[in-house]
Amino acid sequence: MDIDWLQVLKAGLGTLVAIAVVLALIVMFVRDVTQKKHTVLRNFPVIGRFRYWFEELGEYFRQYFFANDREEMPFNRATRSWVYRLAKNEGGIIGFGSTYDLHAPGALIFVNAPFPVLESDRLPTPPLAIGEGSCRTPFVARSLVNVSGMSFGAISEPAVRALSRGAQAAGCWMDTGEGGLSPFHLEGGCDVIMQIGTARYGVRDANGEYDNAKIREIAAHENVRAFEIKLSQGAKPGKGGVLPGGKVTPLIASIRGIPAGSDSISPNRHRDIASMDDLLDRIAWLRDLTGKPVGIKTAVGGRYFATELCERILARGADAAPDFFAVDGGEGGSGAAPQALADHVGLSIDEALPRVVDAVAAAGLRGRIRIIASGKLVTSARAAWALCCGADFVNTARGFMFALGCIQALRCHTNTCPTGITTHNPRLQRGLVVEEKWQRVANYAANMNKEIDMIAHSCGVRHARELERRHVRLVQPTGGTIALDVLHPLPSDSRSRAA
Repeated sequence: MDIDWLQVLKAGLGTLVAIAVVLALIVMFVRDVTQKKHTVLRNFPVIGRFRYWFEELGEYFRQYFFANDREEMPFNRATRSWVYRLAKNEGGIIGFGSTYDLHAPGALIFVNAPFPVLESDRLPTPPLAIGEGSCRTPFVARSLVNVSGMSFGAISEPAVRALSRGAQAAGCWMDTGEGGLSPFHLEGGCDVIMQIGTARYGVRDANGEYDNAKIREIAAHENVRAFEIKLSQGAKPGKGGVLPGGKVTPLIASIRGIPAGSDSISPNRHRDIASMDDLLDRIAWLRDLTGKPVGIKTAVGGRYFATELCERILARGADAAPDFFAVDGGEGGSGAAPQALADHVGLSIDEALPRVVDAVAAAGLRGRIRIIASGKLVTSARAAWALCCGADFVNTARGFMFALGCIQALRCHTNTCPTGITTHNPRLQRGLVVEEKWQRVANYAANMNKEIDMIAHSCGVRHARELERRHVRLVQPTGGTIALDVLHPLPSDSRSRAA
């Protein structure tokens, strides 16, 4: 009788697999019963593991199957889809009506004009000079919407390269973030704002002090248009930047001037800046050293910071003022941050921006200090609201991350980003094709500017810089709306932002 050896082999393998599975279950059972860390596993060995598995998978099931288009945080599907369409140049057209809740408290309603601006009467949104009259090399900024600070380290090499090339094509600037200036920021030829954080990455010597030679070398790059002193950021005011050691590669370490493989944690504030006068002294020093505009970036906790800053500027003279003020809302955050700070510290951009604009306007400094707004301003409607408040420019980080293909996996700090944006794993970075994504970056910036102007024309003004607080209303808890100029009236002696 012939023996079917293939069947025998299959039966034997099946038996071995069954034995292996049983042994694995026994090992898991013993480990779960004897461990003391997890109560559920100790009481329900093996099957208790399904709880943790389902808990981990639940995040993704909710995102794709259960949450509706307007439910998710920090950005819902409708918002992400809006950005994706702009980045793919597919237009912001929808059918059968909006899913935006016009009755929800805080909803934005722009005041359409009975006779909107004709095509023939529209004007291009004019560029604005930054640092004109205060430094040797002022900067003319062309785009309303720009790339907010994302450090090389927090985001990957291909992400920085795609942002640089896309920003150049769109005519917007790119902020380096506090991780220093890399060759990839310069690769695309875009305008660059060099950010200096509390750890002085990229401009420090071996002892962590300012290295004047390095600062002059960076300033010598034609594309480096301005410098920004970061006091804090919206995601973690009161704490410095956090880059886990697994993301500190030798290249990133060399650019930052720190050891490779170690956690990169910035001090919670600049050691040399402990007062408003210290801040103004440091601004003046850096502006004199580089010859370029110098501004500040900070989250805001109340009305006192901007008011006191303006008082000290007036006491010293308008020349002492920063050339720009980047206001970061408490809802900001494209990198790692402690949840306690991300959730509960710092005013939202909805309240912080009007407070800063009002303080600058009351001091008569609107023409001297350019205001930049950031904090979840990823859509044209939110950006137009910021311009109505009095901002001169809008910065966004996560908007451009979506343009690069971000799917909001919430793994930015783990070095396992599935889209290659916030990881230094070469296998995952392979998915981010620079030659494809830079065009989406450019499309997003260009279409954001285009839609902001569309909103402005609907409101009856010729371009976006003519938007005012009276052009937008906010839904109140009662269901009615209130005009922004009533909710936040400008000081009576305020001057035009274009002054």
